[in-house]
Amino acid sequence: MFDSLSERLEGAFKTLTGDNKITEINVAQSIKEIRRALVAADVNYKIAKEFTDKVKEKALGTENVLKAVKPGQLMVKIVQDELTELMGGQSVGINVKGNPGVVLIAGLQGSGKTTFSGKLALHLKEKKKLKVLLTACDVYRPAAIDQLTVLSEQVGAGIYKEPENKNPVEIALNAIAHAQDNKYDVVIVDTAGRLSVDEKMMQEISEVREAISPNETLFVVDSMTGQDAVNTAKAFNDRINYDGVVLTKLDGDTRGGAALSVKYTVQKPIKFVSTGEKMNTLDVFHPDRMAQRILGMGDIISFVERAQDQFDEEEAKRLEKKIKKNKFDFNDFLGQLNQLRKMGDIKSLLNMIPGMKKMMKDIDIDNSAFSKVEAIIQSMTPQERAQPELMSMSRKKRIARGCGQSMDDVNRFIKQFDQMRKMMHKMSNNPAMAGMQGNFKPGRGKGRRR
Repeated sequence: MFDSLSERLEGAFKTLTGDNKITEINVAQSIKEIRRALVAADVNYKIAKEFTDKVKEKALGTENVLKAVKPGQLMVKIVQDELTELMGGQSVGINVKGNPGVVLIAGLQGSGKTTFSGKLALHLKEKKKLKVLLTACDVYRPAAIDQLTVLSEQVGAGIYKEPENKNPVEIALNAIAHAQDNKYDVVIVDTAGRLSVDEKMMQEISEVREAISPNETLFVVDSMTGQDAVNTAKAFNDRINYDGVVLTKLDGDTRGGAALSVKYTVQKPIKFVSTGEKMNTLDVFHPDRMAQRILGMGDIISFVERAQDQFDEEEAKRLEKKIKKNKFDFNDFLGQLNQLRKMGDIKSLLNMIPGMKKMMKDIDIDNSAFSKVEAIIQSMTPQERAQPELMSMSRKKRIARGCGQSMDDVNRFIKQFDQMRKMMHKMSNNPAMAGMQGNFKPGRGKGRRR
């Protein structure tokens, strides 16, 4: 995500390395590179020019003020602030209050509307504790109704569909009535993908919106399409005046043009960003955090929030006791591995840690990287999982045959596990580390009780 843009911006800041102060000459050179980086990321030239003009003005305005700050550091700070402002300044929530609240989903064909509908349902269910009804109003795409039905089962949401009805306005209105009768808090209306040049389809989405008067109309954009996505977003906004934008496929080869340009172009906030196909890979959009990611600073706040969503206080206490007694076993390790997986794409998570993105630049981490470890543990007997010290050469040979891995792989994992186990035990009994742990108060997560 934004790798090319991040690298180019880093190069632009390097032009100031070694300089003692901000001058018109060194700022002009840096600004030129920043503008090139933005245009290469598929940001409209007019927006890139206006952005860099603001950066230049601020940089030269501090020429005689912040003498203690290095020019490169100052430029990073100014660009970070301007990127945050360009993308909206602050996060904007979603309005789902009503009886029921209604959210209309619109967008182009293939933008990921139906998948986003499922992700949004899960988000509202888990974060807001709301009862959600998904409504299938895509009456054109083959298997669209089936896809939404499957997603509803995955996320634990209700589903409303009328397979024989080809009138999306009627379906949406009937769904809202059904939601009122069955005490649903929110209705999410998934509509058919359409092209902005298709007058019939654009008229249809306008009629649906007028008929159901949604609390929120969200426009879903494929972020991999760059400036084309921004142009389409404008065309749709001119027609249906939506409330916010959703950027999907941010885990793909995203140059960044859509994220950086859409708020400026349509004057509507980006409300959510989506990565991957898993239902838990939806995040509220925070412009300041995204600016940090673009500049290679990571996003530790989002990382902690995801971890807290999976945090179970009772489980943490149980593990702490086992670690102190040096009883942490393979079952515990497998449980922690599964929790990590639930947090989302492994590489995306690592990129949230400051400095990790640069370190992982040339390392390809697949989400299946832990499958080998999982296979090794699952080939153990229940007794072996609970008592790692039982591992003998004959047991390792049997495990290697059972999981289809080499003896080297099995030996390496068991050795690393043993080292990790000893280190955790040592740290848990270190007074200094114990004091740090005692001062740490995690936020209320999924399993934390009031």
